[in-house]
Amino acid sequence: MMRSVIYMVFLLFPLGAFAQTTAGTIWRTLGGVQIEKEYDPMIGMEIIRPTFGPLITALEGKEVEVKGYIIPLEGKKKQGHFMFSAFPYNMCFFCGKAGPESAMQVFTKKGQEVVYTDEAVIVKGILRLRRNDVTGLIYALENAELIE
Repeated sequence: MMRSVIYMVFLLFPLGAFAQTTAGTIWRTLGGVQIEKEYDPMIGMEIIRPTFGPLITALEGKEVEVKGYIIPLEGKKKQGHFMFSAFPYNMCFFCGKAGPESAMQVFTKKGQEVVYTDEAVIVKGILRLRRNDVTGLIYALENAELIE
């Protein structure tokens, strides 16, 4: 009986419903991306090519909340564009301890800036998947604001 109830739940909810995540669990969903590395002769270096699955694709263009750590681009001060990581600065993607799926670029709402902190914060914004931009990260959060 219990098994049939579980199957019914899967049949009744569209795939997009399972893509709903909380600020603390979205990194797990984003971590489901498949990454392939290849040499790009145009830029003369190895690049990554992401392939996003249906759970990640369902989040594209949606407002999401993400809990993580600010990786500043312009020193430890207020800024409207920064990197954001699932891990603290000493364990982030740029230090070689994590993969590209654990970081994103954040672009805040026009005129808003976020003060740097070493503590985890929650930001909310529109998730963009960057499939073909070899110069940036595979995820971006646009029109973002600090929640807590």
